[in-house]
Amino acid sequence: MVKWVERKAEEVIKLFGEEREILVCNGGLSVSGLQHVGRLRGEITYVNAVVKELSHKGYNVKHTIVLYTVDAWKGKKTQLEQFKDKSEAETYTGRPLYLVPDPFGCHDNWVEHYWEDFGNYLQDFVPEIEVVTTLDLYTKNPRMQDFVLKTLTEKRCQAIKTINKYRKRNPYPSGWIPFQVICSKCLKVNTTVVEEMDSSKGFLKYKCNYCGNSGWSDFTRGKLMWRLEWVGVWYALNVAFEPYGKDHATPGGSRESCNDLARNVYGFTPPVGLAYEWVGYVKERKDYGDMGSSDFIGFTPKDWLEVAEGEVLKYLYLYSLPLKRITLSLEKVPFYVEEYDRAERIYYGVEEPENPEERERISRSYYLAQLKDPPPTPPFRVPYLHAVALVQTVPKEKFMEESLKKLRQTGILSRDLTSRELKLLKKRFQNAENWLRKYAPERYRLTLLKEIDDKIIRRIDPEVIHLLSELYEKLSGLETWNEENIKEAMISIKRTRREEKMFFRALYLLFFGKEYGPRIAPYLSYLEPEFVLNRLREVLKKHA
Repeated sequence: MVKWVERKAEEVIKLFGEEREILVCNGGLSVSGLQHVGRLRGEITYVNAVVKELSHKGYNVKHTIVLYTVDAWKGKKTQLEQFKDKSEAETYTGRPLYLVPDPFGCHDNWVEHYWEDFGNYLQDFVPEIEVVTTLDLYTKNPRMQDFVLKTLTEKRCQAIKTINKYRKRNPYPSGWIPFQVICSKCLKVNTTVVEEMDSSKGFLKYKCNYCGNSGWSDFTRGKLMWRLEWVGVWYALNVAFEPYGKDHATPGGSRESCNDLARNVYGFTPPVGLAYEWVGYVKERKDYGDMGSSDFIGFTPKDWLEVAEGEVLKYLYLYSLPLKRITLSLEKVPFYVEEYDRAERIYYGVEEPENPEERERISRSYYLAQLKDPPPTPPFRVPYLHAVALVQTVPKEKFMEESLKKLRQTGILSRDLTSRELKLLKKRFQNAENWLRKYAPERYRLTLLKEIDDKIIRRIDPEVIHLLSELYEKLSGLETWNEENIKEAMISIKRTRREEKMFFRALYLLFFGKEYGPRIAPYLSYLEPEFVLNRLREVLKKHA
């Protein structure tokens, strides 16, 4: 089973179960650019799995996601390229993310623009989540404000000493004030140095090394040094569980140092953690490396939901071990959905896994991937590639009605569907159509030829006419017109390896006017038997 979920839930209960009324499970993201689906792995899917486990054990749990919106905008090449005027864009470097303009002018700022295609679709991946920004924490959260004040006064020396244990080559000076004020003139947050503070009034005197501006600012306009900020988030929200990317997981690294700060400087227990691996991005068989926000590598939750259900992606993440790298390609969506549908059948006992030892892991991953508890009986699913075939062979007029008729005729559907199942079916058809239009490799893009001309017939190799004749005879004798019987008819025709290639080339040419494509049996099964037989008769007659 997905043992880590239960193990992490037990750790949370052991540490915080008795002392806290609400167990907060948190994730954190910096909205530095493209909010890609890789960020759904740890901060959303893994956190939600632990939330679900704790809820089922009777605990009051809350899922939060913190957006680090006061982080400095780095002005990387890929970020600058989002703007029409790159020279103007360069002036935004060093500003907090929320003070960088929207490159396209459709939102108030950079954060709102890039968060939209992620944040607006979270309900399709997690039933309930509270979004918190670090800007709100600094300006509105009393616990965070208390943490900042303590850090800059009574805890400062001890905090610096602890951080320097992990920075032996480049330690901070004892007089360092670990806070970055937002310059009131140039708006940069990473170029200011705090020179003095008046803790009684909550003010900091700073100088900006970029524009030379100096002045006083209060504690709410700026941010703590990032390690202290991370600990401050835990403190402000009472975080009990929070996963982290592999870059924070090295011995003596950032997570270990923050745990040290929490325990030994601020006197509270840090949250239970879980290290996880990044998600890679593949397009046209090329691995572009790990998905990256500021690098603009990957695709968004909005993109995914156009072609597949959110539960499919969550299942892929949950079934894989957290520290195993996953690569995703929108071109391979049908195979991801096929894997999910198989897990669903195994969960309901309709299908047995090849390895019986995998049953519990598959079933548990499927269960944890659901937005709601699964219904008692399995829903009807049309295979994704069958949906791809239907949207290319069934006329758009009365599409649902005709598709249901085809599914019944081929024996795939043998009962009436519930309203929920009809909704799922419509969604899959829409997903398949979107996939074909946007991401499908060329071999999946087919257009049914309503008629064939002599040019097509002349392209049929005479050597396979006897095979087409035999196929015609076998298909004519079918009692039930469905994929399985059509496939069996094809398999039963003896042919050489050379003839095999020419045989299928001829079929694709006859029905779709191209020499290749996906498995053809599903497509033929959704065509009227008379249409298929007439097309074969036509070519046989011409070659007689």
